[in-house]
Amino acid sequence: MRIARFSIDGNVAFGAVEGEKQDELVLDIIKGIPFADFELSGTKVPVSKVRLLPPVLPNKVVAFGRNYADHAKEMGNEVPDAPFAFFKPATSVVGPGDDIQYPSFSQDVHHEAELAVVIGRLCREVPRERVKDVIFGYTCANDITARDVQKREKQWARAKGFDTSCPLGPWVETELDPHDLTIQLTVNGGQRQLGRTSEMIHSIEDLIVNISEAMTLLPGDVILTGTPAGVGPLHVGDEVAVTIEGIGTLTNKVVKRG
Repeated sequence: MRIARFSIDGNVAFGAVEGEKQDELVLDIIKGIPFADFELSGTKVPVSKVRLLPPVLPNKVVAFGRNYADHAKEMGNEVPDAPFAFFKPATSVVGPGDDIQYPSFSQDVHHEAELAVVIGRLCREVPRERVKDVIFGYTCANDITARDVQKREKQWARAKGFDTSCPLGPWVETELDPHDLTIQLTVNGGQRQLGRTSEMIHSIEDLIVNISEAMTLLPGDVILTGTPAGVGPLHVGDEVAVTIEGIGTLTNKVVKRG
């Protein structure tokens, strides 16, 4: 099931996405919230008539770096022996169609296409055999990075945590085998990144076991699983799109920060 979060006439709701052709998609509005037992209302609205929002509002976004060997190599980094985590704040999250605001303190902002895992239940110290039980679903993400700031500063907080640096969407796919999916990114229609999730060094199970040893994960929290090779610069006016097999396409435009 594909579950989207959207606004219409000033109201925010969740809906199950139905249909295959983009111009024919409709939302069956959900009664309640999707992290608990819910029912479909039977009230349907065309996707074209709503504004899609970030599919979740996470308490925290836990991101893992250098999880694809070719990306680590292109950045001149060693592959870490264990998962390497950092954080993006909730204020970095934007949805499909929202603008990525080019930060005033950077001259070199890069895209990073990623598979995002959405947590579905409160959990801590998750054993490997129970990881599937705590996953709500999967969505597309773009880990926008101020690369010059990342290189200059010892901490990554500003480089990867600035406002609008974490586009998510367009919806969450709850029924998906995430282990060998095509992940690609285009800028203005030209392909920049192409890889497969099977190329991850540390699996989704590894990542969730690792971070849940240290902290409690909450429903709606997001885990970013790393980016394949091909990261590169973005400029004001660029349209950047992340497409993941079985999920869909997340598109955003880069604008000058107002």
